[in-house]
Amino acid sequence: MKLLPHRYPFLLVDRVLEIEQGSYAIGLKNVTINDNFFPGHFPQRPIMPGVLMVEAMAQVGGLIMLDPAASGDGGTQQEFFFAGIDGVKFRRPVVPGDQLVMKVVLTKMNKRFGIAKMKGQCFVGEDLACEAELTLALGS
Repeated sequence: MKLLPHRYPFLLVDRVLEIEQGSYAIGLKNVTINDNFFPGHFPQRPIMPGVLMVEAMAQVGGLIMLDPAASGDGGTQQEFFFAGIDGVKFRRPVVPGDQLVMKVVLTKMNKRFGIAKMKGQCFVGEDLACEAELTLALGS
């Protein structure tokens, strides 16, 4: 995943399934027992931390902001930062063996201030696992 600036152990998107710059993006995370957060969350009943589902949605949201022409491998002309979250709801636990699909849609872009509002959802199969409204800010 060269498109995002994140790297192991904090890159939470394994594959981009669909993307339309400036509109929406869909990414995939294969959740495995080898993920580095499971030994502590929780040893007897591993569950993906909710905050990492939110971060995964934000990373997919960052894909919407990409300008692939900015570098040879893809990437942004500017960095983007996670600036806010609203209305987070966790609907079901995500466990090893699940495929987490993150769908993020741009709902508002203020180019003057470099602020993007997005709606994100995480699914396991047809089941909604998490949803949130995300705010990303472009940096310099």
